[in-house]
Amino acid sequence: MGFAETALSNTKFMPFWLDSDDAPACEPELTSNITVDLLIVGGGFTGLWAAIQAKEAAPSRTVAIIEGGKVAHGASGRPGAIVSTSVMHGLSNAIRVFPDDLDELERLGHENMAGFMDTLERYSIDCDFEFGGELTVGVGADCQDILREEYTLNKEHGHDVTLLDGTETKEQINSPLFEGAVWSKKYSGTLHPAKLAWGLKAAAKVLDIPLYENTPLTKITKTAGGLVVTTPRAKITARKTLLATNAFAAGHRRIKKRVVLVRDRILATNPLSSEQLRSIGWQNRQGVYDTRTQMNYMRLTKDNRIIFGGRLGYFYNGNPDPVEDKTQKPFVRLAEAFARTFPQLDGVSFSHAWSGPIGLTNRMAVHFQHYFGGDVIYAGGYSGFGVSASRFGARVGLAILDQEKIPETQMAFAVSEPGYIPPEPFRWLGAKITLYAMDTLDEKGGWRRPWIRFVEKLGFPLT
Repeated sequence: MGFAETALSNTKFMPFWLDSDDAPACEPELTSNITVDLLIVGGGFTGLWAAIQAKEAAPSRTVAIIEGGKVAHGASGRPGAIVSTSVMHGLSNAIRVFPDDLDELERLGHENMAGFMDTLERYSIDCDFEFGGELTVGVGADCQDILREEYTLNKEHGHDVTLLDGTETKEQINSPLFEGAVWSKKYSGTLHPAKLAWGLKAAAKVLDIPLYENTPLTKITKTAGGLVVTTPRAKITARKTLLATNAFAAGHRRIKKRVVLVRDRILATNPLSSEQLRSIGWQNRQGVYDTRTQMNYMRLTKDNRIIFGGRLGYFYNGNPDPVEDKTQKPFVRLAEAFARTFPQLDGVSFSHAWSGPIGLTNRMAVHFQHYFGGDVIYAGGYSGFGVSASRFGARVGLAILDQEKIPETQMAFAVSEPGYIPPEPFRWLGAKITLYAMDTLDEKGGWRRPWIRFVEKLGFPLT
């Protein structure tokens, strides 16, 4: 039995973040009809941030949240949760998709992070936040050009960044693979995503916002009296509705044309011993991304586990809950990547392994779709970086819903939609070829390079 199989032999196939005694009790489902000014559909980060901001801005406004399952049991309970000021999936992606708005998006990102931290303080939300910064670490012979470009771009836009050589990088995090790094030191770090979601849930209760769990939306209709939202046991009449469901709305015919459910996979080690922790350094506890084609990201938890993620997958027709992803098989190659990254941790084992759908678009960031004459707005398409960017997406989604004329609602990201994505079976075939090419490009090259360039020309930044 190899390292991966041994390390995964006693693994729980569920998110580490949710395996906690800190989880709050579930709120009752909705069983009687109600009427509200604003209904939020989805009790993840976007929905919770939207409800809190809406109520704080207009205390007399009646707001309610419905969640199809449990709070944080969707994408909000799964991420690596490396938090930054970016609201468009990183600075490099922002300059790719909205170069003309870059300076304003940067300003809005810093403003969003300030509001994020202010909310944590005002509601005493303890979510294990650590300001260690971000490291983009270089892997492979061509990584130096990538790192210099990343450093220059961040420096030009006022970020506190340092370019590290190989020796300096290993002093920060000791891996034989890392040949250099860019360290972004301010306004970024890590947190416990489920504790954040549970803290936001508690804040919503402080604001007397009713939240109904295990209450999925089944239908929306528009009548003379407003929107009628049907759930299994009751109906809600609302003037406005925000769909804060991200990937979980990607089965909807129109949303599916712009959003594809790609799966991300993550491992959590058991807590490292003092000796193991010394062997990897990491004293500044940064969140880490690498430059591999099939990117890996990693971070430390409060109890010194390594969270290691980034192996993508796709199932036909965007299956949101495949049985295979609760077995060892899809995590073996991710575990092997971990072993190559930290060979000094040969005896480590994984306590948890999990996966889940990302709402991938060729924009890689939030967008908005309008329904029922603008009385219903969908806010979604986060493909990472959503823990803090979801607050921004919620705020702009509310402004669009309320027809509030703020500058953000007139910007390109708010008035346009991502590109069209072909349907099945072309979607499945393209995803399988692309993910195989990403897995093997760094080792084998060949046809994989022109294929990846072709996919990037379609608008998906893979390298």
